[in-house]
Amino acid sequence: MVDFFSTPLLVTVVLGSVGLGIPVIDALKKERGSNNKLYSAIAFGALIIAIGIVIFRVLSGAVMPAAAFGPGVLSDDLFGSFFAVALLIVSIMVTAASWDYMKGRANPAAYYSLILLSSIGMVLIGYSTDLVMLFVAWELMSLPTYALAAFSKRDPISNEAAIKYFMFGALSSAILVFAIGLVYGITGTTNIGGAIQGLAHLQKDLIPVGLLAIALFIAGFGFKIGLVPFHMWLPDAYEGAPTTIGALLAAGTKKAGFAAALRVIVLGMFVLHPDWTFTLAVIAIFTMTLGNFAALVQKSVPRILAYSSIAQAGYILIGFALAPYSNQALTGSLFYIINHAVMKSAGFLAAAAVATALAGYSLERYRGLGHRMPITAIALSISLLSLAGVPPLVGFWSKLVVFGAAINSGSIVAWAPYLAIAGLLNSALSLGYYAWIIKKMYMEQGPDMTKVKEPRAIAAVLIFAIIFMVGFGIWYAPVLEFASKAVPHFGNIASVISNGSSSTSHPVKPASVASSNSSSATGVRAIAVVVRSHPR
Repeated sequence: MVDFFSTPLLVTVVLGSVGLGIPVIDALKKERGSNNKLYSAIAFGALIIAIGIVIFRVLSGAVMPAAAFGPGVLSDDLFGSFFAVALLIVSIMVTAASWDYMKGRANPAAYYSLILLSSIGMVLIGYSTDLVMLFVAWELMSLPTYALAAFSKRDPISNEAAIKYFMFGALSSAILVFAIGLVYGITGTTNIGGAIQGLAHLQKDLIPVGLLAIALFIAGFGFKIGLVPFHMWLPDAYEGAPTTIGALLAAGTKKAGFAAALRVIVLGMFVLHPDWTFTLAVIAIFTMTLGNFAALVQKSVPRILAYSSIAQAGYILIGFALAPYSNQALTGSLFYIINHAVMKSAGFLAAAAVATALAGYSLERYRGLGHRMPITAIALSISLLSLAGVPPLVGFWSKLVVFGAAINSGSIVAWAPYLAIAGLLNSALSLGYYAWIIKKMYMEQGPDMTKVKEPRAIAAVLIFAIIFMVGFGIWYAPVLEFASKAVPHFGNIASVISNGSSSTSHPVKPASVASSNSSSATGVRAIAVVVRSHPR
């Protein structure tokens, strides 16, 4: 039975009604295309109401703890609410910044409508407990962004970026459909909880099919997340899209991909074959290394941020790879995800401010920016330093938790500490291009050093980002606690494996940030016992 007052449906109703209503309002007005501020304000208000609903229901205890698996297609749990908050923050920042960025541009009604519809898809992904629902939400998120990436339709670079994004996005969707079909064929269900139970009880001759399905899920989600070797479309798409939409793609849709990956890949590989953790570890190292090396040679700031986004995905993936061995690992990844959403949004929106005021994306445009656009320069500098992991900003604590989990997991898997070493080396390498941009802004002078009026709406969003990155860098406990409560505790998935889906939900309880590795190992052994008790 569908609960029409559940968090995901309330958010869908609010954003959907406004997203569909804005084009209707535009069609009824005589002067079309001249109401950017009106549509921006309406979309901004809808997003504020939506995130208010999510936060209120979390604080009131109306959502289930951590991740829950039930017979329905959506689960009103804390895991989904965590991602809803992170993704709606990104949409709010992008919408507010677009107040300035879309000034004088055509079709603002369609622009804001597409952002709201894509936001619905992103939110629903986090709450999905059925593979078909997950795919529907995935497409609802993706289809509007294809149009948004090509919104500057008279710009050949934007058109090229949108075509590449669409082609690889279509391939990603096809791979996901194939993977869902395989899971349904061998388990007889598309419910994620039922599929976990079915995968744990597979007959021996069907195990290769299950492994293939997990590999296809990694590839399908990997395209959206930007993992190596599925990253080839990402720099062109982020650079060619409107810069505000680049923020939505890098900080929004990418994080929704991680939500889907956690719901499906990590849980599926857990019951099928633990050696998949090493595969994810290798992918993480290649992703962070290639992203950082490629960023070193770029001359366009959006392109540098795009390759940086690839590298950051590698850091986040460390927690996924270590999920079976440390309860702290996924806490670190989720903590990283919500912080990175703000850090990366701030970087792209600072680039949008420069593009709006100076009409350029080249790194040379940033010479002397500290004098010409001080708020933008400060926000971009803090964002870059936070991405590099410089204390006491939020990026430092994000990396500390993830790398600490890797070091602590060394007693269970010998290769885990090498992930921390790779992460530290890559973080140092990333300073090569982050510091390069900061040097251009503060230590070099451009041909014109006159002050430029900064876009007010973008400046306000950047001030919010500065407060977030510095404030929660100094006082990180609330965000870290929120992340820890949203993390599934894999030691309790044994009950889902042994019982399967029933008429009641199976909550996967949150793990404490301070949980020891011995408790993680106990969880691994518990699942192994359940799986062995049901011979394939």
